[in-house]
Amino acid sequence: MSIIRLQNAALAAALVVASFCGSALAQSYPSKPIRLVLPFPAAGPSDIVGRVVGQKLAEQLGENVVPDNRVGAGGSVGIAAVTKAPPDGYTVMVVSAAIAIIPSLYANLSYDALRDLAPVARLATIENVLLVHPSVPAKTLRQFVTLARANPGKLNYGSGGPGTTNHLANELLKNLEKINMVHVPYKGATLATVALIGGEVDEVIVSVASALPMIQTGKVRPLAVLSERRVATLPDVPTAKESGVDDFLMSIWYGMFAPAGTPREIISRLNREIMKALESPAMRERMAAAGIDPWPGTPEQMAGLLRSETARFAKIIESAGLKKN
Repeated sequence: MSIIRLQNAALAAALVVASFCGSALAQSYPSKPIRLVLPFPAAGPSDIVGRVVGQKLAEQLGENVVPDNRVGAGGSVGIAAVTKAPPDGYTVMVVSAAIAIIPSLYANLSYDALRDLAPVARLATIENVLLVHPSVPAKTLRQFVTLARANPGKLNYGSGGPGTTNHLANELLKNLEKINMVHVPYKGATLATVALIGGEVDEVIVSVASALPMIQTGKVRPLAVLSERRVATLPDVPTAKESGVDDFLMSIWYGMFAPAGTPREIISRLNREIMKALESPAMRERMAAAGIDPWPGTPEQMAGLLRSETARFAKIIESAGLKKN
């Protein structure tokens, strides 16, 4: 037998062995509890998404999925912990769009999310709605933009603090429509919403789920949802695009990640189980009750989303003149 034929035979044998080993690894995984890092405080949206998904995964995998809230530095503490964990499939993380915002807000990070994490799955979204106080003389988003343009620096908006999505959403609107509004930061979106109800600020962007009770009681007026399509719970509220403002999109998305180097077979197994979980009627019902929309996606789709959103938020943050901490 020639040397080339021997080499080809050896390569074929190696591929068979590798395929067998990969299949065996996926079938034997998991054999112990999985740590689920949640980089934000308990009871928040990220925590809710993570725990709901983790509980369903535990049922399907037959092993405990143990939540581990590792909070601090806008999520960086938890993310950094995952990048340093062994890439064996026994540490995963559920994180929000904050992972794409952090690189433009914090200097000297100990990790690079695009390099040091392996995307596992795209999970879900929470849609946002732009609200105004009833005293604001604008019934549509276009009217609000026109009002702001005619009164530069006179209108203000509340947010949960610098760098939060409700802050950056307004900065995006300001940049798109070339308007000047004053930012009033609060310690959390809830306090900003309370300020809106009290008339301290003119406008706030918050999740549809948290806004619904206030909209139904007439305490605030919704002008537009910041999503591609109308939201089922607010069918009469148009999208920003329908209101004449293109590219004004700001959904809060969630994804699962593992340390870079985690075996592909394990990533694939986790993704399959997550896709199955997100199709479960019980899971969808639990998410809907919390105002969360399932948005299942492959590791490749999650990787693409992280890249594009990191670049998009970098532009918004630069235009807002925010400096790294």
